[in-house]
Amino acid sequence: MRVVSLLASATEMIAALGCLDQLVARSHECDYPPDVLSLPVVSRVQIDVETSSANIDAQIKQLSQSKLVPENAALKALSIYAIDVELLQELRPDVIITQTQCEVCAVSERDVMQAVEQLTGLQPRIVALAPYRLDDVWEDVVRVGEALGKRTRAELLVQSYQQRLMDLQELSVHQGEKPHVAVLEWLDPLMGAGNWTPELVAMAGGEHVFGEIGQHSPWLSWEELRAEDPDVLVLAPCGFTLERTLQDVPLLERHPSWHSLRAVKGGRVYAIDGNAYVNRSGPRLVDSAEILSRILWGPLAGIRVDEQAWMRIE
Repeated sequence: MRVVSLLASATEMIAALGCLDQLVARSHECDYPPDVLSLPVVSRVQIDVETSSANIDAQIKQLSQSKLVPENAALKALSIYAIDVELLQELRPDVIITQTQCEVCAVSERDVMQAVEQLTGLQPRIVALAPYRLDDVWEDVVRVGEALGKRTRAELLVQSYQQRLMDLQELSVHQGEKPHVAVLEWLDPLMGAGNWTPELVAMAGGEHVFGEIGQHSPWLSWEELRAEDPDVLVLAPCGFTLERTLQDVPLLERHPSWHSLRAVKGGRVYAIDGNAYVNRSGPRLVDSAEILSRILWGPLAGIRVDEQAWMRIE
């Protein structure tokens, strides 16, 4: 079977299922496990991601609302991503995995369908994932497993992920009073974190603010942040590594309200690699919950986290 993954989390699912040998191409965002980096890339981003967060946001909003199609016939898309149709045709995949949840996060099902329509003689199976909450993510693992003939393996993986989260929740519930936690998914402008993030915070023993389970992440004003005044502030911009996130911290520090926040005064501001964790709807969401527990409570018995994936800011 020849598989193309257009979603980073799906690539991680494929790896967990032991099917990397079937993966023939990836999206530009698929970077884990490292073995996939040698595979052909069949998508590219159509905006400048090497600019400021404010400019990235402005480009996304402008392009997402546009109906213009690029002139290059080999690169067609109506969102912020473009698919290399010629390379896709050359690879002749049996299965293409994409998503319907967010056109900002990855190549959308619409873009894939549009690209496939241009391919003559190819009828790959399109597997479209739609993660909004943790249960959706686990269903997606099974959906990918089924497409690759690994349903039983997928179901066992999901059971193991759910057990780890239950074990974490059992540990965290005994740590003390739940702190109010704000996870920011974008920093300029401010955005809270919805979808599965409130569940991760709850599993870690916190009380999440600014975002509801299963709902898209909300934009925030500084007035709203100041009014809620959370105990803990976690910076995890979508698509940003830890190093890239740290570049935006001065933007926050320059705001007149920053140093008056309870989390800042209490030294409880943290940054997480939001690209690899938190915002990537795959197996490492379990690791994300464990990192959040490490932030809230310090080391917990039996819980080991990637210490390079987070750091204390203030």
